[in-house]
This record gives sequence, structure tokens and C-alpha cells, in this order.
Amino acid sequence: MDILNVVKEVVNLTEEEIRKMDPINIMLIGKTGTGKSTLINNIFRENLARTGVGRPITKHLKKISKEGVPINLYDTRGLELDNEVQQEVRREIDQEIARLKATEGGRDDIHVVWFCINAATNRLEKFEEEWIRELTDEAPVIVVLTQSFDKKASAMFKEYIEGLSLGIEGVQRVIAAPYDFGDFKVPAFGLEGLVGETLKAIPESAEKAFINAQKVDIGKKAEYAKKWTKGFIAETFMVGFTPIPFADAPILASSQVAMIAKITSIFGISMDKAVITSVVSSAAGISGAIITGRTLVSNLLKLVPGAGTIVGGLISGGTAALITTALGYAYIEVMVKVAEREYQGNKIGESELTKLMKGELEKQLKLLKERKK
Repeated sequence: MDILNVVKEVVNLTEEEIRKMDPINIMLIGKTGTGKSTLINNIFRENLARTGVGRPITKHLKKISKEGVPINLYDTRGLELDNEVQQEVRREIDQEIARLKATEGGRDDIHVVWFCINAATNRLEKFEEEWIRELTDEAPVIVVLTQSFDKKASAMFKEYIEGLSLGIEGVQRVIAAPYDFGDFKVPAFGLEGLVGETLKAIPESAEKAFINAQKVDIGKKAEYAKKWTKGFIAETFMVGFTPIPFADAPILASSQVAMIAKITSIFGISMDKAVITSVVSSAAGISGAIITGRTLVSNLLKLVPGAGTIVGGLISGGTAALITTALGYAYIEVMVKVAEREYQGNKIGESELTKLMKGELEKQLKLLKERKK
């Protein structure tokens, strides 16, 4: 299995992982001017409100989605109009929620509602309060106080809404994007809190898609990736527990390639083959056993603490698990840095990426050695 084939397999498996994800379905309700588009573009990757395909579902509701991003956003409009229109919007939304709930297997069910209110208005209208109460019977509801520039006033408004006992999951104050007031700049605020509240509210089946789609809390991506990595570590331990001839190390490789693809799918970075090639090549330079078997097993074993020599041409379960642990955790650290750069509109150069991967792999092996002492 050469480097190019490994890269191709990683890309194909990653794309397959994303295709298999059931998308997270979020409904955003709120008047025009609450900043829903700004909220969408600053929480989710790919600037969905600008680049996603907004397909009208009803007169006052559109669905925003984009290939490669496992999310469906249902955005409302018209709530700022007169009472008759407000009731029409309400009927359309209620009917759409009921329709989605009735779909086979509940795959299209709304997982969470973000009910957006402009905090500057400091007002929850009666019809909004009634509707929120009704919505909580259909899906988890989080009230999002957008444009919370006045900390004291928005905190008091939040406390007021929480005191109404609406049955909601929580109230989150946000400033979705930095804002300039002359020479004074207000930073973005509350987005990580909204991501955290949403993760608590949605079902486990929707977690992976939401973590992939959001770009605010990269730490959550790393945390989720580590959870999956532990499964691959256990799998390779059992493979090595046999134990296996190191000539058969590609048996380990298939599991580790799958692990890299799984981690990549969780982080939701663009599928740049140059990035994957650099990471795989730099890993192979130190730990080619992961990629090609016999020849490069010996390269890695020089770095594996306590591995010594291969007795009888066999790889132990402990050594196999150690290889996978080092690779998995090093790759997660690299993905954190790749994601941070990408979400800021930048990219890591190939030479920097190669150096980064090598450094992280050596660092992980050193940490493992210290733990074994």
C-alpha cells in the first residue's frame, strides 16, 4: 500500500463517513433584524447563509443546506409583520415540524429550535411566549438573545425569560460577530455557550453531525475525536494480541487508515489532498509500519518505548495499541491546528504541516514512554 493509495483511501473513507452522517436539523425562528444570518455564518463552517442553497419550503420558511456539510437549517421570516401574518407563519412552521416528525425513521425530525430575539428590544411579545411554550412540546428550544451588546440589560432580560418557566433548554446571550462602535470594538460573545447548550439538548444520534458542522468550539471536535480514537486503539490491541507477524502489519494499517478518516470527518475540514498527503507522508517517515508493513515497522519500533526487538517476528497487542495511540492523538493535534487556520481563512503550508505532524508524533511517543515509567 503506497502513500498515494493511502491518501486516496483516506479521502474516500472520509467522504463516505460524512455521507453516512444523519444531518442535524435546526430550526431558526425570529424576526428580520435579529441577525440569524450572521449567527449562522459565524457558528457553522462554509458560510451557510451565503453559500448554502436556500430552498423555499413555504411562503415564510426556507431550508438551507450544502453538500458536504451534514446540516439542514430551517429559517423563518415575516414575524415582524402584523398579527395575521404572524399567525400564518406560526401555522406554516407548526405544520412543517409535524410533517418532518412524520417522516420515516424520524431522520428529518427537528433536533433543536433556536428562537432568536434581538436583546436590544428587551421585549418578549405575548405571541412569542405562547409559541415557545407550544414548541417545547415538539422539540428542544433554546432562546438566543442576539446582539447582546448591553451586558447588564441583556443579563436582566435573560433572567426575566428564565423566570417565565417556559420549558426551554436555556437562554443564551450572543454577539455573533465583532462589532465596531466608532473606535470601540466589541468582540464576538456567547457562541461557544450556544454550541454547548445545543449539544446538551440534541439527541446523541445528531451529535457527530453538529460537531462536524460547527466551527466555534474546535476543542469539542478534538474531544469527540479522542473518544472515537479509543475504539480504534482497543481494536488494534486485539489485532496485535493474536499476535501477528509484522509482515502482516497492513492488517493494522487498515484500522489506522479508517481511524484517520474518522478523525478527518469529525473535524469537518475541506478535503484537501495536499493536506492528507503531507500528514500521511510525515507519519510514514517515522512510523511507516502504519502504512506499509515490514520495512517501516522497524523504523517505528526504534521510537516505541519498551518495544525492544520483535520476538519471533511478532507484533504484540501493546505495541500495536501504542502505535495507534501515538498516531491518533498526534493526528488530532494536527487537525486542531489545521481547523483553526482554515476557519480563519488561512491554510498551513505543506512543509509546515509535515514538520508539525512529525513533531506531534514524536511528542506523543515521548508522553507514552513517560507514562510507562
